[in-house]
Amino acid sequence: MNRIADLEAFVSVVDQGSLTAAARHLRRSLQSVSRSLAAVEHDVGVELVRRTTRQAHPTEAGLLLHERLRLAIADIAEAKSQAARGRVEPEGLLRVGAPGRAGSSLILPAIAEFLATHPKVEIDLHQHDFFSDPLDERLDVTIRVGRSPDSALTARHLADWRRVFVAAPAYLATHGRPRRPSDLARHQCIVRAARPGANVWPYTSAKGTVETIEVGGRFRSSATHSVIDAALLGLGIAIVPQWQAEPHLRTIALEGVLRRHEPPPIPVYAVWTATRVLPAKTRQFIDFLAQRLSKAR
Repeated sequence: MNRIADLEAFVSVVDQGSLTAAARHLRRSLQSVSRSLAAVEHDVGVELVRRTTRQAHPTEAGLLLHERLRLAIADIAEAKSQAARGRVEPEGLLRVGAPGRAGSSLILPAIAEFLATHPKVEIDLHQHDFFSDPLDERLDVTIRVGRSPDSALTARHLADWRRVFVAAPAYLATHGRPRRPSDLARHQCIVRAARPGANVWPYTSAKGTVETIEVGGRFRSSATHSVIDAALLGLGIAIVPQWQAEPHLRTIALEGVLRRHEPPPIPVYAVWTATRVLPAKTRQFIDFLAQRLSKAR
């Protein structure tokens, strides 16, 4: 690939809107920036920027390449800056994506601890019950609970969260307690409506293998937090993470059922754009989360 200086010139031309402005920004000659841009286009094999007398407009291919290179160039600049000043302390804005309930209950306390020990870091937390794409939403890292990340992204496994079947005492008094997983088919089960295949529940068989059963119920929800809230209201049996159920199990607001047939644990990942070289702030935050979230079982 081209020298870093050539790539920096291409990114700057798109950012600044003209070769002249890019040359001024980079403190290079106009001829030097023009040669760098031509070198990048020759290497890629397509036109990346359409030049006019006073302006430069990126092509569709140019916009795609710019989006990826902009992040990489920023990482390189940060690495150079830290090396030059001999610093390892993370600093700057960190944009984090996280699921709603877990974000508030687990990620937010971890963020508070991280900020307390890293005074030069700022964090923007973006919370959704759906998966946040790091590239589309310009996130440095996002926390993903459940299915494994796309191959286009880089991921680090942070933890495995134990899951349990729970129900309110009032529900069990009215409908009875399931004794075996097959009993779930005749019970009211609270299903996450937003998830594909959410009505097919996994459980651990007597032989230790993972089996599934199709369930149903009169109440469904697309929001994670509503599942446990509905269970507390006696609307049925739910599958929830152990950390989420624990406070209610201690007060007997919920009771565990089918304890010998727990669902398999759910994996938790930190996910980021595959082309990114992690800055110190992101790398240290992920390390911190791995230590913190592994305790939430």
